Amino acid sequence: MRRRAALALSAALLAPILALGGCATPSGSPEPPVASPSSGGALRGELTIYAAASLSTAFDELAAAFESENAAIDIRPIVYDGSSTLARQLQEGAQADVFASADETNMGKVDALLDGSSEIFATNTLVLATPAGNPADVTSLADLADPGVTVVLCEPEVPCGASSQRLLDAAGVTVRPASLEQNVTAVLTKVASGDADAGLVYRTDVIDRADVESIAPEGAADIVNRYPISALTESAEPEAARAFVAFVTGARGQRILADYGFGAP
Repeated sequence: MRRRAALALSAALLAPILALGGCATPSGSPEPPVASPSSGGALRGELTIYAAASLSTAFDELAAAFESENAAIDIRPIVYDGSSTLARQLQEGAQADVFASADETNMGKVDALLDGSSEIFATNTLVLATPAGNPADVTSLADLADPGVTVVLCEPEVPCGASSQRLLDAAGVTVRPASLEQNVTAVLTKVASGDADAGLVYRTDVIDRADVESIAPEGAADIVNRYPISALTESAEPEAARAFVAFVTGARGQRILADYGFGAP
């Protein structure tokens, strides 16, 4: 009888706690709350990423892989363009959470906007690209000086343009391009369509392309583009932004980049 009474009293004392959805620890105090995203829980929110045009296919896959590991994260369509264009937009107030540049010079232009220091996550080098079949029979940098060869290059302030000029200067070749493009994708498009006989693009741009041919010109291995990435101070989702940067620089991100031909940092 006493045991039944004691059990009944215990149940009566527990009822208010159970009604509130709480539970008791051995000391009788409530369990601590589940951690929120800001205190180490699941990441959530939307991310806007600015990335160099040469990163487009690799970063599309990186974004999908990151979202697959973080179900509450939504990455908006990534903004791809020449690094100089993206840096200028950020300087003018464009809102983004992460910036990935194709060179350190343009990352340096937005140094005041970086959440800490940028980190090198990939490298790349140039190749000489021609349309399939190489109708102008371009085989070396010297051929680009031929006035009968239509050449397109990136603008000098764009990383591919700056690297192209360094490569041409080292080879002692002077080129008068038919046009200067704001990103490497535009150069490759003109070459692939036959609007240009040749252009300098990154080696990653021509992988698995049937509409272009390419050769690695002499000296190209000495002109290396280093790609930095950083979260930005104005990010609305700073933890998610930093997590994406860590993903890109981590083991899985590096494997994806290698699959697309990028060199290690």
